[in-house]
Amino acid sequence: RGLGSSASRAREDSWLKSLFVRKVDPRKDAHSNLLAKRETSSLYKLQFHNVKPECLEAYNKLCQEVLPKIHEEKHYPCALVGTWNTWYGEQDQAVHLWRYEGGYPALNEVMSKLRQNKEFIEFRKERGNMLLSRKNQLLLEFSFWNEPVPRDGPNIYELRSYQLRPGTMIEWGNYWARAIRFRQDSNEAVGGFFSQIGQLYMVHHLWAYKDLQTREDIRNAAWHKPGWDELVYYTVPLIQEMESRIMIPLKISPLQ
Repeated sequence: RGLGSSASRAREDSWLKSLFVRKVDPRKDAHSNLLAKRETSSLYKLQFHNVKPECLEAYNKLCQEVLPKIHEEKHYPCALVGTWNTWYGEQDQAVHLWRYEGGYPALNEVMSKLRQNKEFIEFRKERGNMLLSRKNQLLLEFSFWNEPVPRDGPNIYELRSYQLRPGTMIEWGNYWARAIRFRQDSNEAVGGFFSQIGQLYMVHHLWAYKDLQTREDIRNAAWHKPGWDELVYYTVPLIQEMESRIMIPLKISPLQ
């Protein structure tokens, strides 16, 4: 009787465990090859700078003097996609998004040239005195998202960042390849990216809105479209953490 009871409990435990074990299909190709744009080889860098509160104005002024020079200089194979201050979210924060046209070789070329640029060296030293902390990530863009191109303003921007459960990036991509069509009516979709270096299994969606009320109206309208609720239902379990930043572009930002 004791042996039968133990075997029964073991079967029950095994069955219960099976309910909570995610089965991830084996892949025969890198996620980046399956999800990223194939027609381009651009690499993106997303920078987060937490600035000393008393230094934010000086920091912005310094960036507005130096960053356009890098953006406009033809022998640097990179472009400033957008630069912002966080309005709602982490305060006294600057966010910069760069594109390196040519992937990792372009990134290496830019970094090598900047190390020889005396003005940039002085810029980094002065900037460093204004910062509390900084971090960055290298990203690729999802194949099904819009290319982030300059746009006129005024707009506010929302950066929605998702920490996914390891092994779920392909599922996320499959669902959002369908979900993105629900969010195109008002031209609010700016860009979608996933991390390669830095914090991994990170996804960033960048949106543009006229103002906070317009954001609310557009997001609410999506729930009235058949299929949106189902896609949200299936993507939520893939997320470990999520964060929303509302950002205001600096005057030099190509995304206004």
